[in-house]
Amino acid sequence: MSALQNILPLKMSVLVTAAALTLAGCGGSDSPSPLPFKTLNNVQPLVMGHRGASGYLPEHTLEAYGRAIEMGADFVEPDLVATQDGVLIARHEPNITSTTNVSTLPQFASRKTTKKVDGVDETGWFASDFTLAEIKTMGALITDAERPQQFNGLYKIPTLQEIIDLVKARRVATGRDIGISPETKHPTFHRALGLGLEDRLITVLNAAGWNSRTAPVLVQSFEPGSLKEMKSKNLATRMVQLVDADDYDLKAGKLSYAAPYDRPYDWTVSGDTRLFSAMVTPAGLAEIKAYADGIGPWKPYIVPVKATLDAAGNIVDRNGDGKRDYNDASSQPATSLIDDAHKAGLFVHAYTFRNEARRLAFDYNKDPKAEYLQFYRLGLDGLFSDFPDTATEARTAYLRELNR
Repeated sequence: MSALQNILPLKMSVLVTAAALTLAGCGGSDSPSPLPFKTLNNVQPLVMGHRGASGYLPEHTLEAYGRAIEMGADFVEPDLVATQDGVLIARHEPNITSTTNVSTLPQFASRKTTKKVDGVDETGWFASDFTLAEIKTMGALITDAERPQQFNGLYKIPTLQEIIDLVKARRVATGRDIGISPETKHPTFHRALGLGLEDRLITVLNAAGWNSRTAPVLVQSFEPGSLKEMKSKNLATRMVQLVDADDYDLKAGKLSYAAPYDRPYDWTVSGDTRLFSAMVTPAGLAEIKAYADGIGPWKPYIVPVKATLDAAGNIVDRNGDGKRDYNDASSQPATSLIDDAHKAGLFVHAYTFRNEARRLAFDYNKDPKAEYLQFYRLGLDGLFSDFPDTATEARTAYLRELNR
């Protein structure tokens, strides 16, 4: 073989290698380029463990929060109420009758009482009538009778500080950017008792070093006044205005509004007669942008559902279970709420996603992942789920759709 023949293969090899590098530099490969997210900041949507992994364990317990993190949740959500001695604990409501075993503890039988919460009389046991030490003698319950009951009474009610300690430890152990999304629960009720939630929350976040825009914290409330007060008192974390409704009219395919879930209760007290629906108008979103960073609407605000009616105007039992409920209704075309909020510079975190067939529209075919995918594809920035494992699995499928 001549010297020229020896050199030619080498030259060809160099040319082929150079060509390959050029193609790679220009994006040439067998793998398609990733598609953009539709979220406000072009990042993947967040999964938030709604009261922890409350589909599996008693809600608002360290065990439920820990399980949610293990399942891939980016944030966990503690609803905050105050004890008699002013400590913030995680309970869904001031009335702890259905979420703890307090009604079975004879030493507390005399504490049963009636209080007015947001204008409605409620009878039971209230966190504000117990010290933290007394609260710690109670066990948490799972509130849905169709979910596992074997853990009832085994887990204690945590304080906000204990939840922060848990999350900080998991951040170190996993290297993940895990956060908390605390909600001030019935702040007007607590303020009337002299147990204002806002100052207490700010104090705990300051002590944790989590009072900043970059802190892993998303503070939420249904009452605008609560968020505005915290902002005025130099809470610098991101804030979320929650948007509720009373119920859903499956026949009409519309949200319904009745007290006390027709409007924020601080609006009721101040004489503001607008409904929650005013918040999702362009003017309402612009108003929210002045004090918050995002909205947290009930998911039918984004994807309405509607039942099929027979000739007599009755809901058709489409799934044949003898009931006429949410699972007999089909999802309808999405509203413009996500796009409208993004135009206003607000992110959107919707609630609450659950796995049970009775909570899913008929056209999802009992597959909760079908619902998650629909919302992810619409550009939802985050969601609250009782089943964070299903939410993260669906998100993984969505990322594959985007070649990510």
